This record gives sequence, C-alpha cells and structure tokens, in this order.
Amino acid sequence: MKAEEAVQFLEEILRIPSVNGEHDEGKVAEYLHQYFSWHGIESKIDRLDEKRANVIAFVPGREEETVVWNGHLDTVEYGDRQKWQTDPQVPVRQDGRIYARGASDMKSGLAAMVYALTHLPGQPRKSIQFLGTCDEERGGAGAKAVLDKGQMKPAGLILVGEPTGMRLGIAQKGCLWLEIKVKGKTGHGAYPEKGINAIERLYALTEQLKSYVLGFSHPYLGRSTMQINQIAGGMAANMTADDCRAVLDIRMTPPLTAEDILRRAGEILRELQQASPGLSMEFAALNRRRAIQIAPEAEWVQSWEELLRQKGYAGDKIGINFFTDASILTAHSPEQAVLLFGPGEPEMAHQPNEYVEVQKYVDAIELLQSFAVL
Repeated sequence: MKAEEAVQFLEEILRIPSVNGEHDEGKVAEYLHQYFSWHGIESKIDRLDEKRANVIAFVPGREEETVVWNGHLDTVEYGDRQKWQTDPQVPVRQDGRIYARGASDMKSGLAAMVYALTHLPGQPRKSIQFLGTCDEERGGAGAKAVLDKGQMKPAGLILVGEPTGMRLGIAQKGCLWLEIKVKGKTGHGAYPEKGINAIERLYALTEQLKSYVLGFSHPYLGRSTMQINQIAGGMAANMTADDCRAVLDIRMTPPLTAEDILRRAGEILRELQQASPGLSMEFAALNRRRAIQIAPEAEWVQSWEELLRQKGYAGDKIGINFFTDASILTAHSPEQAVLLFGPGEPEMAHQPNEYVEVQKYVDAIELLQSFAVL
C-alpha cells in the first residue's frame, strides 16, 4: 500500500468542510463518488436536500453474502477556536498525527474504508456495500433514508468505522432523549399546599426514573445513565410553578429499551397523580436509538481479534457509549451483527485539537483490506 497516497486522500477529505447544519455534506459524498469512479467502482449519490447527501458503493465478492461498511460524512462544529492550536478546517501533520476537525470522528475511519475498497489486492471474499451517510451527528437523516428507501442490502455484518482507537467495539449504548412537559396548578407562593408545583413533581418523577435506569448494567458498557440536560419552568419567585419542561438524556445498556423507560415513566406518573389530582405530564421521544451488542465469541469477533493481533494490536474488545448510525440501520433487524472499528481516538471526538495517529490510520486500511479478502 502507498501510505503517503492514503494519507493525502484523508487530507483531501478533511479539507472539505462538512459541519452538520452549516456546510453541504453532499460535497464529501460527491468527492467520494468521483473517487470511486476513478477506481472503477460502481457508486451513486442520493441527494436528500441542499445540505445533505449519501453516497453508496458496491464491490461484488466471490461469495453471495454481503458485508456493509458504514461511515458518516459530517462533523460537529469547530467549537471555541481559541482552544485550537491549528486551524480546524485545515489538516496539519505534526508529530505523527493529523490535526483537523473530523480527524478522529470520523473522517479517518471513512477514508480508511474508501481507500481500502479502492485498493483491494484482489476480489473480496464477500460482497461489500459501502454506505457513506450524512447527518449522523444530529438526526441520522442519512441512515434513515437508506432504511426507508430499502437501499441497504441484506448483510451478514455491518462494520461501522467510528473511532475505537484500533480496538473492537462489540456493544453500543442506546439513547433516548425524553421530553417531559408537566402541567400543575399555580397559586400564591405563601400557600404551596393549594397548588401543584410542576417543577417539584418533575423532580419526583426523574428521581424514581433515574433509579430504575441505573439498575441496568453491561460488562462492556458499564451502567445505563440518565441526566436532565434541559429544563425550564415557572413564572415568578412568589408563584407556585404550574408548568415545566425538561429533556432527559438517557443512555441504555442491553436489555433496557426506550419502550421500557416510557412504560416505567407512565407508572410513576400514575402514582404521582394519585397524590396530586390534576397533575398531568406529556412524554415525547425526541431521539430514540436502540442498544446494540454482539456475542464476544461470535465468529466475526474472533476473525477481527486475530487480524488485530497479527498487526501487533491487542485485539481488545470494548463498548461504545455514544450512538452511531448502526442503531438506525438495524431498526428492522434487531439481531443484525454489528462491529465498530476505526483508527480515530474516541476521547478526541468533538474536542479541540482533534487528531488521528497516522500509523493507526495506515494500519486500519491494511486491516480492512485483509478483512475484505479473508
């Protein structure tokens, strides 16, 4: 493999701005579509709107079974530029690293997949479908479009190139952003017993719900978590608050599901209503992502462990706390096998001075090529 050529390819992708909501992510899709074409690989662009597009490619294999490789095209915003030592829009090589927004999350994983596919040493054993998806950092519109349009081929495995630091991600937390709107009864602050304080009732519900959520844990993901990340309510310091709105960020480990949480929230609400007639709450799922796991002893896992060891890596298995497009792509097939693997560093995602180690990026390409022709 020509390492310098591969690194320059990554730098070209990093130079294309694709901040979600600000830039046209379709520019990355168009560049990859052109790159596939240069190397004789069939691909197409699916334009969703003026700022978003997917790119889909296919490489036929020697066997009928298909493996899906997935990476997202967008990045988060740059954040406080004063905290960056370099321009986040311009890739900079320094001390064996490349610094830029998206270097770890996840243009290095994206570039590694595309470069590996376009420079395979031979025909892959299994057919490979590449899904370059937009809008992963927000609503997942790209993955949803793939699913809704039936564009993803039935696959034995979905391989996601998110940053894992060259370790093997075998589990992923689910996510529920739960909006709660509370209606109570206002009154004079001097007579709280005559009102129904919406903020206090919200607190009572969230404390019980959090206790329920924290009761679930996983050997690779740790405990499920819950935070109140947005809250607003009340009118004045001397008036009982009769309304409140909050958004909870809940990260679930298997087997906990969003449905379980909504069911438990309803049970707690009914208990509170018995003590406070007239209290009402509305629940809405602003984002719902299922948790994912694959058995540590699965054949796909063992194959990757062996490849990593051959390359000098430990073959460590880890859990991923953040959600990925896999949580959408597997919505209709909950038993779908999923692995996460990429050269980026998970702790650098969304951070100033984001970087990827050049050697890990090059090694990731070679590992993907080896996996393809197994």
